[in-house]
Amino acid sequence: MFQPKIPTMPQPTGLVTPPTIIEPTTVTAAPSTTPPASPAPAAARPAVQLTPGTVLALVGGGTAVVLIVGAVLVSMLLAVALTATSVAVCAVVTRSLLTRR
Repeated sequence: MFQPKIPTMPQPTGLVTPPTIIEPTTVTAAPSTTPPASPAPAAARPAVQLTPGTVLALVGGGTAVVLIVGAVLVSMLLAVALTATSVAVCAVVTRSLLTRR
């Protein structure tokens, strides 16, 4: 039980094809060609040019995103607070109904 068992490879059954004979072929080198001349490098300039209008649009868009995300987060926090308050009120009412004075 505790001794390892080494699996044996089963012998192939059925039709076995004989090995094919590969004949060597000669390889001829292609005639060498000179690579085409590389184009002249373009003038070095920044990929994005920021004009005052695009900067203003970016700042306005970023401000809008921050305000929208902030409003969503504040509304979620308000929803959680209202839910917690209503659960607390329900717990107090249930407790007062269950206790007899």
